[in-house]
Amino acid sequence: MPGDTRRRGAVTEVADGVHRIEHASVNVYLVTDAEGRVLMVDTGLPGTWDVLGRALRRLGRRPSDVAAVVLTHAHFDHTGSASRAQSVLGVPVWLHREDFPVAAHPYRYAHENVRALYPLRHPAAVPILASMVAAGALRVPGVRGARHAEPGSVLPVPGAPRVVFTPGHTAGHCALHLPDRDVLITGDALVTLDPYTGRRGPQVVAGAATADSAEALRSLDRLAETGATTLLPGHGEPWSGPVADAVAQAREVGAH
Repeated sequence: MPGDTRRRGAVTEVADGVHRIEHASVNVYLVTDAEGRVLMVDTGLPGTWDVLGRALRRLGRRPSDVAAVVLTHAHFDHTGSASRAQSVLGVPVWLHREDFPVAAHPYRYAHENVRALYPLRHPAAVPILASMVAAGALRVPGVRGARHAEPGSVLPVPGAPRVVFTPGHTAGHCALHLPDRDVLITGDALVTLDPYTGRRGPQVVAGAATADSAEALRSLDRLAETGATTLLPGHGEPWSGPVADAVAQAREVGAH
C-alpha cells in the first residue's frame, strides 16, 4: 500500500542516537555515535537492504559510515542482509558463537512446535508472514566468519553495547544494553508482536520459532536486571516503561 510506511521502512528515532527501521514486521536498529559511525543491530530480510541504504541517507549518513553489525540471534529474518553487509561494506558481524551454525545455515534452526499449523490457528499472522516472504524470507544467504559476542562484554562498536545473554529463543540469543541511553535492544527475547500469532504486547515468541520456551521465560530475568525503561524488540513497537512491567506481562502470556 502506498501509504504504509512500515512496508517502505520509515526510519524513526526511538532513543538518543538510536533509530528504528521496520520492514516486513521486522525491526532493524541503527545506533550512531559522536564520530558519525553507525552500528547496525540485526539486518532484517534480503529485501531490507535497499531500505537500509535509504534510511542511512535520511540520517545524513553513508553506507561507509556503518562500522559493524551485531546480530541478536541468527534467525533468517534477522540475518537476511548480514552477508551482504560483510561483502559490500566490509564490516565485522558480531554474534554469540552458539548461533554460528544457524547463521551459516539459516533454515536449520530448532523450534518446539510445527510452524505450518500457526497460520491456520492464528489468521492474524497470515499477512505478517506473507510480507516476510515477499521481503525474501525464503532466500536468505548464510553468514560465516562472525565474531563472538561474549556475554557480559562491552563490544567495541558504536554505542558500546553490553551483551546480555538471553538464550531460549535460540541457544545463543543475546540482548544489547546501552545504559547511557537507557536502552535495551531485546531482539526476540521479548517482543511486542509475535509474527506467528499476530498477538501484540510484551511476550516471548511462539514455539513455532523458539527452541526452548521455558528457557526463554527464564531469560526474562536477565532483561529485568538491566532496569532499562526503553525496550526495543525485534518485532513490534518499542516499549516505554519499567522493563520489569514488560517482563511481568510476558510471563503472564507465557509460552504459546
